[in-house]
Amino acid sequence: MPSTPRTSVDKEHTEPEPAPTTSSPHSLSKAVHARRAEYTRPQKIRIKIGTWNVAACPGTEKDLGGWFVDGKGIDERLAGVKIADGITKDKSQDNAESVGAQEERWTNKDSSIPKDDEGTIVGGEEIGIFVLGLQEVVDLNSAREYIGRVYTDPEPTAKWRKAMTDGLPPGYVLVTEQQLSGLLLFIFASPTIAPTISSVSTVSVGTGIMGYLGNKGAVASRIVLGETTRIVFVNSHLASGSDPAHLDRRCWDVTQILQRTRFDPISWSGVLDDKYEGIGDEDFAFWFGDLNFRLDGLPGDDIRRLLMLHTKGEYDIGQKSRNKIDLELEGNGPIVIRSVESDSESDDDETIPRTNSSYAADDSSSNTLPDPDDFIQDPSQDPASLQATLDSLLPHDQLRQVRKKRKAFHDGWREGPITFLPTYKYDVGSMGMFDSSEKRRAPSWCDRILYRTRKDKLEYDGKFQEEELARVKDDEMKAWGIDHAADDEDVLFDYNPDEDGVDEPANNDYDEYDEGEDGNAEAVVTKEGYLDRIQQDVYTSHQRVLSSDHKPLDAVFTLEYDAVVPELKAKVQQEVARELDRAENEGRPGITIVVDHSADDAPKPDDGSNRRPSAAVVEGVDFGDVAFEQRKIRNVTIANTSQVPATFSFVDRPGESGEEDRIAPSWLSVCVEGTTADEDERASKNKKREVRLQPGDAVNASLELFIDDIALVKSLNKGLQLDDVLVLRVMDGRDHFIPIRGTWLQSCFARSVDELIRIPEGGARALRPPRKGGAPINRGQEVCWSAPRELFKLTEAIEALTDRVIADANMLDDAQPPTAFPGWPFDSNSWTLKDKVARETRRGPALNALDSDSGLVDSFPPEMPAVEKLEIMAEILVMFLGSLADGIVPELLWTQLDHEITARGAKQITDTGEIKTWVLDVLSASPNHNISFVFLTSMLCRVACELAPVPKHSWKETVAGTARSSMDTVRRSLSWKGKSPIVPPDPLVLRRQAVEKAYADVFKDVIFRGPLGLKDKERRVADERKRDILEAFLQCGRT
Repeated sequence: MPSTPRTSVDKEHTEPEPAPTTSSPHSLSKAVHARRAEYTRPQKIRIKIGTWNVAACPGTEKDLGGWFVDGKGIDERLAGVKIADGITKDKSQDNAESVGAQEERWTNKDSSIPKDDEGTIVGGEEIGIFVLGLQEVVDLNSAREYIGRVYTDPEPTAKWRKAMTDGLPPGYVLVTEQQLSGLLLFIFASPTIAPTISSVSTVSVGTGIMGYLGNKGAVASRIVLGETTRIVFVNSHLASGSDPAHLDRRCWDVTQILQRTRFDPISWSGVLDDKYEGIGDEDFAFWFGDLNFRLDGLPGDDIRRLLMLHTKGEYDIGQKSRNKIDLELEGNGPIVIRSVESDSESDDDETIPRTNSSYAADDSSSNTLPDPDDFIQDPSQDPASLQATLDSLLPHDQLRQVRKKRKAFHDGWREGPITFLPTYKYDVGSMGMFDSSEKRRAPSWCDRILYRTRKDKLEYDGKFQEEELARVKDDEMKAWGIDHAADDEDVLFDYNPDEDGVDEPANNDYDEYDEGEDGNAEAVVTKEGYLDRIQQDVYTSHQRVLSSDHKPLDAVFTLEYDAVVPELKAKVQQEVARELDRAENEGRPGITIVVDHSADDAPKPDDGSNRRPSAAVVEGVDFGDVAFEQRKIRNVTIANTSQVPATFSFVDRPGESGEEDRIAPSWLSVCVEGTTADEDERASKNKKREVRLQPGDAVNASLELFIDDIALVKSLNKGLQLDDVLVLRVMDGRDHFIPIRGTWLQSCFARSVDELIRIPEGGARALRPPRKGGAPINRGQEVCWSAPRELFKLTEAIEALTDRVIADANMLDDAQPPTAFPGWPFDSNSWTLKDKVARETRRGPALNALDSDSGLVDSFPPEMPAVEKLEIMAEILVMFLGSLADGIVPELLWTQLDHEITARGAKQITDTGEIKTWVLDVLSASPNHNISFVFLTSMLCRVACELAPVPKHSWKETVAGTARSSMDTVRRSLSWKGKSPIVPPDPLVLRRQAVEKAYADVFKDVIFRGPLGLKDKERRVADERKRDILEAFLQCGRT
């Protein structure tokens, strides 16, 4: 809608705040907001809100456009003096069909709107935003039907959406829609208003069956209008019923809706709020729907008869509805309404007036009313007027009562003057015949439209806090024993927070004539500091809509608000950004980063096209070729080149699950000069540390790359790039980005046996990337070897070095292997070289030779002792086997072996030859794994024979001794003679058995792959079975 002049006061309360001197999304937003007067312009729109319980009646959608959009269906005599005067002036109903004719011709296949009704309430293109809340759009008679239909039936939404779009003027845009069972909410905006609506968030809250299902509850929507004004619309259907328990449930429903409604954070110019908002955080709120509040303290029949005295005058004598009404009124005495005090409450300030009825038999004229044209000017002063009747009923309205008792809607909510008949319950197809069914439900204002401004909410909160403080003070006085001090003559006053001020009307008390008496809009300061105005223009029901047992209700509000002009705001944002940038650069610290190049760094192209304007991108750190377990170090010099002290630190990045945040990836360590860190724990170097440099000072940062994680090696082998970026953050300065890169050299580690047998001559380094991208492959032939060539080379090197160790031990006294450890050289506890750094240094050349298909033994320095060479090669073998993706014995084959052992039970194979035959027969299903297993166990057997030799006669004596021991046992059982002396075991045999057992214990976990997640007992059994199988293959050379 076009802009209209504002009649608001000057904005002294929104004086611009000083612009911040640092640049960030929040500071920029704050500085732009301080200049909001430059890019906002006053706007004025009308918001029309309608609510209707359609009771799942067929044909109700045909009436929607008529009453809601065009403002038709108002009854002149039953809508209040203000609206009646308007109808008289504009002559909008001069030619409208009569009520009797309307009822006679209506069927649910046609619209029930009176013909030739030109419309009374403002509508059409004069409305900027249409908000419609419907209830009972589907018939939900049971929980089963509800659960079956609530999420699967889109037909109601589509039907009512079509009815709305057909009734609206062309160009109106659907802002949001949402259905919760029988609840349906639509918001449409005019073509000029729709583009200014943002941050739309719509939620549903079910409070029905079990407290959560949607047969009762609310659909709420939050919009931001003109980037300045928050508005919330709540369409609700509360618990039904007239019992006190039902009233309590309605109040509970309201509390649940307030507590569980959470809207998405609002985005202000791209800056997202850091919290979710609920009902109460808005500038204007509208709560409408079938609230189901009833009239207390009056017999339902009395209310029906009293109100039908007014509605019968709308019918001509002899019409069907008139006769029906006369029949109900016939023979009854007059209805006299008088006010009595309720005996249900004891507190004076909580007493709610109630009325009862009595019948005077001697008055026969009270069934007729004066001619409506003879009503006096002030309707509330004429005891026979409709307004007087309504005023006598409204004190019994439950909604007013719960507001007064602060059970619901007491925190600032308001309602316009009620000048219309109760909206419930009518006979379908009737204008004024209240429920004539057997139940004869009492008429009630079930359908309501409430509203609240931010000012209302703040005033209530302030008053509530004052009352709480007063109560606290009163409790303190009672605790001190001075609560009766007012009895003394020296006390100037006494104060009772429960009684003082009772005669003053509370801010939330309802007065039907206090809304807009002076015709001026109410000023409201919004949450964003803008001055808006709101005024309720219309609040009425559409009595002549016949298609439901509820009458539709609508209200029109005029809202004056400041709306952002996007073009002007963009201009202000640019100016503010330039100002902030200039102010920021004058006194901000700055650093310069220089990368110290290594001889193997590759030249970098000078490309500044991707540099960010708000951050410095320095030349990257290139580690060159990177291999498995090859440590590389690069240095970076960081200098303070500004005029002020500079404090910097590397920015943390989120750590992986269960790990702390780090400033660098797991394969990179960063250590700033002066940091005390344990060289053995690379993670300690990654702890965040702030460094302060004076102008002209510089510091060195060491970047160390080391890749030993098998999972990472597997990813790198498959094509993952060694690329990352370190972020160096200068406090109050710019961020600096340091690119990190390296070229991964393919490794034989972390591969499967199936991959390894396809590696060509030249090793893993000979693999080439495929022409279409992906992991490097062997472009030559598919299968090259019967088993991994790396396994051949490792077993061959270990056998050769074992021979060298034995030869040196025979010649040199100081070259003896550690015979005290049976697991040597494979057991890490037995290694003579304990220094981790030294071992890593010696492993590097051997690992490089393994990946490049070079001689493994020749990779060691000549002066290196043979014992250390063998230990290093044994360590590499264990590492290699542990890194295999499928193991030497894959999980599938091990599972078969394990199942067969379990199936044998007590009849296990004990003969070593039979065990070998059985295992190899199972492994034959995978020839490559079978051959690898044979090569490996054969090597281990030969190494055991070399390092723990046992002469054949010793094995024979051991076997014979075992048999002799058995015979001696038999003889001792048959003879009185003493036992024969036991032959002591041969030490060589014992050592050999210890070696075999130790080797099996080392290799059981790296050779076999089994299922994960076993319990401790299952794992111990599996380990024992793996060990027994390996020991069988290590028992060679015994015959």
